[in-house]
Amino acid sequence: MKYQFLKVAAASPDLRVADPAYNAKKIIEIIETQAEKGTELLVFPELSLSGYTCGDLFLQKALLDGCLRALEDVAAATKGKKMLVYVGLPVAYGDKIYNCAAAISDGKVLSFTAKTYLPNYGEFYEQRHFTSGKGLDGYINLTEGTASISDSCIVYDEGHGVSVACEICEDIWAPAPPSIEHCRHGASVIVNLSASNEVVGKREQRHSILSAHSRKNLCAYVYCSSGVGESTSDMVFAGNNMIYEKGDCLAESKPFSGEVCEAEIDVGYLIASRRRTTSFVASFGADDPVYHLSPASFVTENELTLRKVNPTPFIPRDGAERKERAQLVLDLQAHALAGRLSHTGAKTAVIGVSGGLDSTLALLVICRAFDLLGKPHGDIVAISMPGFGTTLKTKNNANSLMQALGVTVRTVNISQTVLRHFKDIGHDPDELNATYENAQARYRTMILMDVANETGGLVVGTGDLSELALGWCTYNGDHMSMYAVNSSVPKTLVRILVEAEAERLGGRAEVVLKSILSTEISPELLPPDEKGNIAQKTEDLIGPYELHDFYLYHFIRKGDAPAKTLYLAERAFEGKYDRATLKKWLVNFYKRFFAQQFKRNCVPDGVKVGAVSLSPRADWRMPSDASAALWIEEAENL
Repeated sequence: MKYQFLKVAAASPDLRVADPAYNAKKIIEIIETQAEKGTELLVFPELSLSGYTCGDLFLQKALLDGCLRALEDVAAATKGKKMLVYVGLPVAYGDKIYNCAAAISDGKVLSFTAKTYLPNYGEFYEQRHFTSGKGLDGYINLTEGTASISDSCIVYDEGHGVSVACEICEDIWAPAPPSIEHCRHGASVIVNLSASNEVVGKREQRHSILSAHSRKNLCAYVYCSSGVGESTSDMVFAGNNMIYEKGDCLAESKPFSGEVCEAEIDVGYLIASRRRTTSFVASFGADDPVYHLSPASFVTENELTLRKVNPTPFIPRDGAERKERAQLVLDLQAHALAGRLSHTGAKTAVIGVSGGLDSTLALLVICRAFDLLGKPHGDIVAISMPGFGTTLKTKNNANSLMQALGVTVRTVNISQTVLRHFKDIGHDPDELNATYENAQARYRTMILMDVANETGGLVVGTGDLSELALGWCTYNGDHMSMYAVNSSVPKTLVRILVEAEAERLGGRAEVVLKSILSTEISPELLPPDEKGNIAQKTEDLIGPYELHDFYLYHFIRKGDAPAKTLYLAERAFEGKYDRATLKKWLVNFYKRFFAQQFKRNCVPDGVKVGAVSLSPRADWRMPSDASAALWIEEAENL
């Protein structure tokens, strides 16, 4: 798959117990269908060629031989197909029988992985028929040559950097699951051929263990369980298949649905996660004395067809989850600020309120922090500082919000003082350049700092993560504060948090907050237009924040290169932005991100609330003079 996306599927075909030929036919039908869809990794259940519920028939040579013949039929069906297939079957080796998973690609059986952790309780008596494969190391003779049999085999596509390992059902429950060692030896995708019967609560249990297992091992996990064709003498199987990627469920075929579970795994993301997690120890090489490494070429260059790309990766898609996330983030911000206020012994919190989204969110967080501390809102000093670009709407919104929240309101008009400053430094006020804009921002910061000194308070910063990424802040102006509560909140999430507080507060506050939410984003440092409306629109100048947040997430969190980022953006924003627009702002993102690191290297303390933060003390360490040439060149040549 392009950019190390791997198209995978888990299928639980209809079967007949102890009828390998019939079962192979059903498996081949699915292989043919999935090949047409471009599936690269296809997994079938434990003992899928024989059926899991054969009982003492597993001891019959006729069944064992029949399964090997059926396996070769399945292998032949994969000839010429770019696909890696796993099927389960009983295998006789020496004088023992092993519960195995066979890896098949391009007409050949590559390897057999033997189950090591055999249950012997409840409905399951595998130790009656099978021997643990722990420490097994040998070869099985087949019509088309030999294939290794061991407790650990990794299949890899060297040309695409994709490697797959296998464990069988209860192996995942073992004190030391094989998948842990498989992952440490380079496997980024684990498949599990299972025969898990269906009882009340077991589906939830599967979700829990697969999420934890894939997150812990920084891997993808393809789980395939036996379906309804198994014997129902004592239990029922439901084909509840699941595909997980680093803790997240990508797809599920629900019990008894009969559906093929399909998804596209981002192997590149898994590899990037391991590289940044230095505690994850991996050693992968052909000279490894234990692990049989079977080379294959099963990865294609197909386009994404299944994976939905979230255009707002910082915001949950589900409405209920979004509300829950909003309250959690607000609580994190409020508790962090409460802790800082308590530690410093600050009598007040001082904030500049503009009527924009960022200062609104910061003020709402301050109020929540004061509520936690049992302090009156009157000890919050909120200052409106209208200047050359302030519009009547934002000024009124700021005043209305401060009054609705019951904070102490101050107004300091900065226009005349800034004009005197222009005269002092010899700046023509008709020249609307960076000096014109930044002088206002720096003077506002000076006012806040001085009022904090006067009231024994602490200046709370309002700038957000997106502004910090792009450097869209005035150095030593709004860039500076005594504590930054929004420093790891991206602009797209700021809106969601304000909406959540509006709903929670209700009344007059909700009315004002909705008005603020409808206001265009602007620093309001340039004069309004002839109608008194905002003339300086941020997103017209630096690009849509939803794009920059998307780029930021994939750059920092996913470690994606420019080509992959643009590829995903085209799918996420299909119908909204054309390729030229996406590319334009992607190039702009890299230019601004690298050029503005000097601002991030000296930001104030601020609370981390999500997976992405640009704090130079913990999360993002980068020299201010690093070159952006590699990223810009790749982006410009797309």
